[in-house]
Amino acid sequence: MNIRKAGVAPRTFMLLLMIYLLLPLLATGLYAFAQDWQNTLLPRSWTLGWFRGMFQDIRFLEALWTSLYLCIISVLLSLAVMLPAVFVITVYFPLWESFMKGIVVLPYAVPGVVAAVGLIRAYSSGPFDISGTAYLLVGAYFVVILPYMYQGIRNSLLSVSAVELLNAAELLGARRRSAFVNVILPNIWPGVMVSALLSFSVLFGEFVLTNMLVGGHIQTIQVYLFRRVGESGHLASAIAISYFVFILLLSAVLMKLGMKIKGQAK
Repeated sequence: MNIRKAGVAPRTFMLLLMIYLLLPLLATGLYAFAQDWQNTLLPRSWTLGWFRGMFQDIRFLEALWTSLYLCIISVLLSLAVMLPAVFVITVYFPLWESFMKGIVVLPYAVPGVVAAVGLIRAYSSGPFDISGTAYLLVGAYFVVILPYMYQGIRNSLLSVSAVELLNAAELLGARRRSAFVNVILPNIWPGVMVSALLSFSVLFGEFVLTNMLVGGHIQTIQVYLFRRVGESGHLASAIAISYFVFILLLSAVLMKLGMKIKGQAK
């Protein structure tokens, strides 16, 4: 439905919904810039000191870098595995899709606490003693984002009619590998980028699984935020706003890149 052509009631409802969703973020932003805010509707004075102190804290920078490289490695690993796997199943073995769907939705059925306890018990002894290491966290992250990567890549393949595109490329003399790289991949790349961005956002905000698996050994941005929230609400608000701005900028860059790649493919 076009919002401009809608009546007053739908437009009012959408406006109220946006205000309702953005109000907590606005309050967090005000608190992050507030220096004195006790018994007034708005802060009495403003400051950038909370952000300055945050970026001067070496623990914050280390936690930010740790979260970035762990999430990036996990997303790239998931892309390297899921992209060819989903392509092969969707194009060549469509009868296996029901089985694949059942596997990838398993992370939804297992709570984070249960998954963390099971992983710790499984990998705290034996031939794979990797409890408390980044290897265990990357493996857990890979499982967490399986549903997002699978569904996003599958929807992209179906939306561009990958089977028909592949058959047309082969009729024109292209090999299967060349057709996938030069025809299929550029057309589905925007959807793949969206799936990767969504997965990165989910992992970047993951706390329960991370804290239980490596909270005592590796400090991510969410673990750092949890430990600092008791010290200063202003500082915690500054960290939350910085996280939101970072994800927003990353989303804009990746969406712009996806649109550019899609235009080149056309």
